[in-house]
Amino acid sequence: MSIGYTNVIVIMADDLGYGDLSYYGNRYLKTPNIDRLAAEGVALTQHYSASPISAPARAAFLTGRDSHRTGALSVESNRGLDRFSLRERTIADVFRAAGYATGMVGKWHNGLFDRRYHPNQRGFSEFVGFLNGGMDYYDWILDVNGQPRHSDGRYLTDVLSEEALAFIERHQSEPFFLYLAYNAPHSPLQAPEPDIEYFRVLGRFNEAVCRLYAMIRRMDMGIGRILALLDRLGLADQTLILFTSDNGPWLGQQRLPNGRVFSMQRYNGPFRGMKQDVLEGGIRVPAVVRWPAGLPAGQEVTELVHFCDWLPTLLAAAGITDRPAFPLDGTDVLPTLRGASTSTPATVPRFWQFNRYEPIPYCNAAVRYGPWKLYWPRIPEAMAKLPIDNVWYHGMFHVPHFETTIDRAPVLREVPPPSEPELYHLEEDPAEHENRAAQHPDVVASLRQAYDAWFRAVTRERRRLPDVWPRLE
Repeated sequence: MSIGYTNVIVIMADDLGYGDLSYYGNRYLKTPNIDRLAAEGVALTQHYSASPISAPARAAFLTGRDSHRTGALSVESNRGLDRFSLRERTIADVFRAAGYATGMVGKWHNGLFDRRYHPNQRGFSEFVGFLNGGMDYYDWILDVNGQPRHSDGRYLTDVLSEEALAFIERHQSEPFFLYLAYNAPHSPLQAPEPDIEYFRVLGRFNEAVCRLYAMIRRMDMGIGRILALLDRLGLADQTLILFTSDNGPWLGQQRLPNGRVFSMQRYNGPFRGMKQDVLEGGIRVPAVVRWPAGLPAGQEVTELVHFCDWLPTLLAAAGITDRPAFPLDGTDVLPTLRGASTSTPATVPRFWQFNRYEPIPYCNAAVRYGPWKLYWPRIPEAMAKLPIDNVWYHGMFHVPHFETTIDRAPVLREVPPPSEPELYHLEEDPAEHENRAAQHPDVVASLRQAYDAWFRAVTRERRRLPDVWPRLE
């Protein structure tokens, strides 16, 4: 039965890597419900987050614009670096203006300590989740449309799944847009004991990886409940579901709640790098889209698709012609998802850059055009996070959200000069092992020129924002 409109559900995992799903090659972690989305829809193999870290990636997804333009530069909420400018119009704003019920469940991480940046003020009529960058999975505190709700002992991933189910039930007779932002498998690494034991008995993984895989398994179960509800309500055909992750996986050291430290090394496809890196391992993330009424089933898209593309694409799928006022950095890739595109991997340059606090142009930066990627390595001194910022992060696990003044003081540090850029041909070398800069100086020069123009433009735009840090004249 056709309902005459398209519902949209966006499911975003947190720190889920390319290799953390069975569809993308993990031999030991079974994710049957996400696999079902791929089998009944379209899976992307060159899908890129807009940033290798949470808040900027989410800001780009919500606005369709490079996060540097919006003011969302990093994750330090106590400094306002996670928030994007109030002048930006979000995808939820547009869906709500088109008559959709708009709801968000889960992790926000795009503005704390100021109600103007709350999801209810950014297009979401309903919100159940948390505004911080993380939360305990058992001793949680949620924000429910601005009011605190304290833990009842349930596992947080299950709570978020149930809140998503309740939203769908409430709005089954009208068009809806739901943004379900699980915090799994982000730390702290906590999961129900039976799910952890499922991986322990395999004898292949350390305790930290067993816990992380258990968290993904539990999230997949919740997605299965959502699919079952859509089937029962007769909404599956007319509901577009996008599943993805905000950035690549953390593969470094991880401390468990009991104090033990483990390495998080695990399968991440052929890629080098991890969360925080603009190498492929930090920015190439899984994405599957199912929409029985509008997309083919069982297809794989190898063309490049970027986080900024989703806003215009999802609006196009819903038949909404309204768009935010500011120019978008993404394009409608609905024809690509339907198989009508060419084999060209990228027709416009795409850019990435991340370091802490004020952006440094040639630190952990990249530009991709066609098969080529120009990459500037990290500068360790620019990537370091001040200890006080972690105090604020962990502190917000234990108290309800409150408003306070953010720290706008500049972070003073000495940063050495950047390294020379490296050039990779991703079609032939997706692992980014062979630096071809010396063999192709013309490509290096062309991509560097494009990157420099982009960095100047986004910096100029950000510095004109009236409401984000740092404001430079």
